[in-house]
Amino acid sequence: MYFSIIVIPLVSTFISGFCGRWLGRYGASMFSSSFILVNFFLSLLIFFEVNICGTSTILKVSPWVSSDLLVTHWSFLFDSLTSTMLVVVNSISSLVHIYSIGYLNEDPHTPRFMSYLSIFTFFMLILVTADNIIQMFVGWEGVGIASYLLINFWFTRLSANQAALKAIITNRVGDFGLSLVILLSFLTFGSLDYLTIFSLAPLFELYEITFLNLTFNYFSVFGFFLFLGAIGKSAQLGLHVWLPDAMEGPTPVSALIHAATMVTAGIFLIIRFSPLLEFSPFTLMILTIAGSLTAFFASLTGVFQSDIKKIIAYSTCSQLGYMMFSCGLSHYNLSLFHLSNHAFFKALLFLAAGSVIHSISDEQDLRRMGALAPILPLAYSVFIIGSLALAGFPFLTGFYSKDLILEITQVFRNQNLFFFGTMSCVFGNLAVFFTSFYSFRLLFFTFLNSTNSTRYSYSSVVESTTFISIPLVLLAFLSIFAGYLSKDFFVGFGTPVWNNVIFSFPNHLYFIESEFIPPFFKWLPFIFSFLGFFSALFLNTQKINFLFYKLAFFVNKKWYWDSFYSRFLIFPLLNFGLIVSFKTLDRGFIEITGPYGMMQVVPKWALLTNRLQNGQLTQYTFFFVLTLVSVFSFMFLKLTSLYFFFTLLFFI
Repeated sequence: MYFSIIVIPLVSTFISGFCGRWLGRYGASMFSSSFILVNFFLSLLIFFEVNICGTSTILKVSPWVSSDLLVTHWSFLFDSLTSTMLVVVNSISSLVHIYSIGYLNEDPHTPRFMSYLSIFTFFMLILVTADNIIQMFVGWEGVGIASYLLINFWFTRLSANQAALKAIITNRVGDFGLSLVILLSFLTFGSLDYLTIFSLAPLFELYEITFLNLTFNYFSVFGFFLFLGAIGKSAQLGLHVWLPDAMEGPTPVSALIHAATMVTAGIFLIIRFSPLLEFSPFTLMILTIAGSLTAFFASLTGVFQSDIKKIIAYSTCSQLGYMMFSCGLSHYNLSLFHLSNHAFFKALLFLAAGSVIHSISDEQDLRRMGALAPILPLAYSVFIIGSLALAGFPFLTGFYSKDLILEITQVFRNQNLFFFGTMSCVFGNLAVFFTSFYSFRLLFFTFLNSTNSTRYSYSSVVESTTFISIPLVLLAFLSIFAGYLSKDFFVGFGTPVWNNVIFSFPNHLYFIESEFIPPFFKWLPFIFSFLGFFSALFLNTQKINFLFYKLAFFVNKKWYWDSFYSRFLIFPLLNFGLIVSFKTLDRGFIEITGPYGMMQVVPKWALLTNRLQNGQLTQYTFFFVLTLVSVFSFMFLKLTSLYFFFTLLFFI
């Protein structure tokens, strides 16, 4: 069972990819969806065995790297963290597979798409089940390659090509950080296995690294590179630029990337390495700062977007900020709780948006929608549920994790810890306001306002098919009840599930103190949510378009991050490549001394040699005598120099 859950998506990939020509569109889709659905039920059994029965498992398959210095196996670790991620990944992946049957019902390349989805799931399972860093890195790189293939699925579109390249190149920065983590682990611990590294970590608390006569704490350096790897995949501020552009792929791709696979890999990495990060206050500080700024930045940027999928993409970026600064506050299980909750309501929002887009002839601009609630009642209903869960409406899934994160920030703020409390508290609550604002703005523009589409387009809108509706209904139920049902499991007092997986110092945990903060601060996220709703309602009904015009323009341009990278990074590199690398080195020095130079020299040398061979006996005799004289002269000079050398040596 444990090994099957890894192999099944790979088998699904080969069947859909290589046999799709004979299975057909529906055959490949049904095969692929059935395989991933079986994988989901297996993940439920593993969850029961590991988390409920308390039987963690390590499955060693075969040796991989065996040398005097390093021994690494292909092996899989099934602990409580892995089993939880298996349920999240396989549940969302199975629903996305089923949804894709209806969404791509007219696409002739559906088998290829299903193959890409399955290989994406396979590499994500490799990532979460690995028991050593280098095997995890295989899954890490695999999800990057699979995301490139999925974003670029419609490869005839230039925008899809550019978005896929942007995603994979931006993530190379994070991959560089993670590769340094691997080297540091081997340098210090002599091993890449999680259990070995985590057990030895307390012995290296005061260990230092010297570089260029500068001394750094080992765990600070290790944590910084780990953070660099995480922000690439999880799209934190600075390396977030690929995430909105990834919307160029089909909507099921967006749901899978944003809800359960690629963007959550960075958060999973941070949670997995909690036994090391706890020894580095510096790393916890930068996690808190980066997460807080990302939550605020992405939520404010989403307010001024007009593409329905990009608004939800910035929402994902904002929610990842919550998870990141929750890890910075050392509440890793709370971050994992929000990760699992977010997977359900974010997948619901993306798939509901895809249902709307699919129904109105692939239109994504909010300004060309409106009045769709009477025509698309199911999409409207589930969109309301997803938006309320995202905004943290009481007793829905997002409420239980997001409000608890903000209550924890209140405790840190009351203890006068600026970085660990005040910043995360202020930016976290402001993000709640903007999240509520753009969520309801999205509802108004899409379903409630007067329509801006043509009469023909509006009259041709119909509700989606059964394959699209079933995942929406299931995700709607999970978005309502999953948070309530799983709260005690993730953050309940006395739960022993995370004792051997997630490590936090006791003086870093404030679950009990968060229960006794003043009631006003407990109600603060709810107040901000309603303020966001009423602001969206007021601005929508009053049609105030001139409010904060310059700020709106600045934020609508994504704070000019893309422009900044283009002007100060991309263009200088391109100019260097053209002028220095290409024209000066490649076409200049290398060509002249290499192929082009040889091509010019060889004919000239051949012509000179040809002129010397003119058939005159006197000239041949001259060259023969000249050669003999030269040889004898050289031998004479050599003997003379040896004679003087030995004479000098004798007198000395």
